Amino acid sequence: MVSSTGQQFIAGKRRPGTSGTRHSVVNPATGEVVDSDILAGPEDVHEAVASARAAFHDWSKATPSERSLALIRLADLLEDRSEEFARAESDSGGKPIRLTREFDVPGTIDNVRFFAGAARNPEGRAAAEYSGDHTSYVRREPVGVVGSIAPWNYPLQMAAWKVLPAIAAGNTVVLKPSELTPLTAVMFAEAAQEAGIPDGVINVVTGSGTIAGQALVTHPDIAMVSFTGSTAVGRRIAEQAAGMVKRVHLELGGKAPFVVFDDADLDAASRGAVAGALINAGQDCTAATRAYVQRPLYDAFVQRVAALMDDVRLGPVDDPATDMGSLITFNQRDRVAAMVEAARAAGATVVRGGRSPGGTLERGAYYEPTLITGAAQNSPVVQQEIFGPVLVCIPFDSDDEALRLANDTPYGLAASAWTRSVLRAGRASREIQAGCVWINDHIPMASEMPHGGYKASGFGKDMSAYAFEEYTNIKHVMTDITGVPRKAWHDVVFTSH
Repeated sequence: MVSSTGQQFIAGKRRPGTSGTRHSVVNPATGEVVDSDILAGPEDVHEAVASARAAFHDWSKATPSERSLALIRLADLLEDRSEEFARAESDSGGKPIRLTREFDVPGTIDNVRFFAGAARNPEGRAAAEYSGDHTSYVRREPVGVVGSIAPWNYPLQMAAWKVLPAIAAGNTVVLKPSELTPLTAVMFAEAAQEAGIPDGVINVVTGSGTIAGQALVTHPDIAMVSFTGSTAVGRRIAEQAAGMVKRVHLELGGKAPFVVFDDADLDAASRGAVAGALINAGQDCTAATRAYVQRPLYDAFVQRVAALMDDVRLGPVDDPATDMGSLITFNQRDRVAAMVEAARAAGATVVRGGRSPGGTLERGAYYEPTLITGAAQNSPVVQQEIFGPVLVCIPFDSDDEALRLANDTPYGLAASAWTRSVLRAGRASREIQAGCVWINDHIPMASEMPHGGYKASGFGKDMSAYAFEEYTNIKHVMTDITGVPRKAWHDVVFTSH
C-alpha cells in the first residue's frame, strides 16, 4: 500500500479531506489497495474555490509569456518523472504499463507543450475601423474560476485536457478527479506548483460526485463547469448550471461507428477494429464499438477480427508484454458481462470472448476481448455505451445504408470510415454526425486538433486552440477616432445643431 499525505491539493498544500468517509484506491487488476484517504466534503470544495478565486487576480493578469514559461517548465518536469506517472496511472486504473508509458503520459506532455504555445497566441478579429468612425478590436479574457470534473478512464490525460486550456487562458481551476483514480491528478498539481504556477491556480478535490461534485457544480463562485463523463450525469450538470447561468463544457458518451466499405484494405481495417475496440479495455468513449461492414467483406472481416482478438494478451499490468488490462471495477466488469449476456439471450452470436478469464487473472476485473454478430440495430449492445472490450459487427449493402446506420444512435463523438475511394471518404467525413471522423484509422489524436461531440455526446472542445477559446470571454472594445461631439447616429434619438 502506498501511503499518501492526502488526495486533496488546496492552496498549494496536499491534505486529507474532511468528509469523514475513508476511501481506498484499488488496483482493479490485482485487488490490492494502493492508497487510502478521507474524501473531500463540501467544506473542502468551498476552500478550494476560495483559493482559486484568490489566485485569479494575479494569474489572470500574468502575461502570456509568463504563463507559457510555467507550462514549459511543467512539461519538462513531467518528462523527467514520466515513469513515476506511468506507474501510478497503471496501478490505480488497471492499465497495462505499456499503454501508460507510450500513450497516456507522452500524450499529456505533448498537450502541456501545445498549450504553452497557445497561451502566447490568442486569436481574434483584426483591429479595424468597421464603422468608419471607430476602431474596434476583440479582447479574450479569462472566465474566472472553472470547476472541472474528470473521469476515471484516462485520469492524467483528462485532467490535463481540463486544466491546461483553462490556465493557459488565465483562469484558475478546481479539479475533481474520480475518487477511483485520483493519484496522478494530485501529482500533476504538485508538479505544476514546482514549475512555478502559483498556489491556488490549480486545486484538486477528490470526492464523490454526489457530494464533492455537486458542491462544485452549484458553488456560486464557479463561473464555468467542464465535465467529461456519462451523458446522464452531463444532463443533470447542464440543468443545474443553467439555473445559475454558468457556462458549461460537456464531453459525454460515445458509440463510435466503424464503417468498412467493400474496397477497404481488409487487413488494415481488421487490425484497426481490434486496436480501436480494445484500447484501455474498451473504456474509451471514442472506442470502435459498432463495425458496419459491406457484405462482400463481412465474413472475412469477422474471421480476421476473431483471429486477431485471440492474439491479444491479457496479463499482469506491470508486464510490458501485456496488451490489455482489467476493467476499472468488478461492478463495471459485471455490467459489461450482463450486456453481452442480454445480447446472447436476444439471439446474437458471441463469436469470441464473452466471459471473464480464470486462473491468475481471476482476482482482477478482467473481461475477454469480445466479438458479437447477429445483433439487431435497435438492441442495447448497438445503441448503448458498453465501456468494455466489446465489438459488434453488422453487415450492410449500400453506402446509403451504411451512413444511415452509422448515424442511428443518440451519440456523435467519433467515427471512422475505411475505403480506398476518395469520393467515399469525402462523403463519409461529410455525412457522419460526429465530432471526429477518421479515414482508414481509428483513435489517434493530435494536440493541435479539437476533440468533442455532436448530439448526446455533448458540446465544447478539448485540445487545440478551440479549447483555449472555450475558456475565454470575448469582449468587443470600440473606440471613437473622430473626436466629433455630434455623431450621425444621434439623429435617430434627437435632432441637435
